[in-house]
Amino acid sequence: MAESKPTPLEPSKLGTKAYWDALYTTELSTHTSDPSLEGTVWFDDSDAEAKILSYLSPENDDDDHPDHSPHPHNLDPATASILDLGCGNGSLLFSLRDDGWSGHLLGVDYSRQSVALAKQVAESRKNEDLKSVEFKVWDVLNGDIPDISPEHGWDLVLDKGTFDAVSLSDEKDTKGRRINEGYGERVLQLLKVGGIFLVTSCNWTETELRNWFETSTTPNDDKTKLKMVGRIDYPSFSFGGVKGQTITTLCFEKVVVA
Repeated sequence: MAESKPTPLEPSKLGTKAYWDALYTTELSTHTSDPSLEGTVWFDDSDAEAKILSYLSPENDDDDHPDHSPHPHNLDPATASILDLGCGNGSLLFSLRDDGWSGHLLGVDYSRQSVALAKQVAESRKNEDLKSVEFKVWDVLNGDIPDISPEHGWDLVLDKGTFDAVSLSDEKDTKGRRINEGYGERVLQLLKVGGIFLVTSCNWTETELRNWFETSTTPNDDKTKLKMVGRIDYPSFSFGGVKGQTITTLCFEKVVVA
């Protein structure tokens, strides 16, 4: 029997575009007044960005990085194309550029204010390389994929909290599903075969994320699916005899269905 989908999250204002537009309007105004205040870096309290950069590093070695499980991808920092879904203030892409990733980096967000903030932060930093990071207004669930995707798809697609936000929306798609249920299908369309999807969540456990993206995501017409190939471990806690993490980062690869 197929495993059932995880229990849906209770809808929240964090699942609405109005909430994010208001947040980034405020952060844009704050940054205009004081460029040192660049806005929220999601999961900063877990040092997620540093761990993601370390995980993706070509020098990643299990002995040196005990908090990583092995990953088979072969991304070249000089050429890898990287898409950040729900880019916010652009922090993750700026960190990647600073870390030597010099290929095509694009951040997309459905909030115009978010994209304006990311562009403004890039202009304000004293680093000319950051100005080559691209940002566009684009809706991951409804935007035309050819508008933002290379011909054969992206090498790496990043999500740091965006699936969480989508999962808090009470909107339905044309099939009558909560809109987060079609998220994996869109990710598949964005990736090249062999491409990597790295997703970070505070709302879903590893088991639930694997269910959403491995089990519940329908293979595309080109007979491809998402397969988990790695993870990042964070400091754990125990409560009531159950061990857990405050956030989860999993790595999926787009593979051809056998």
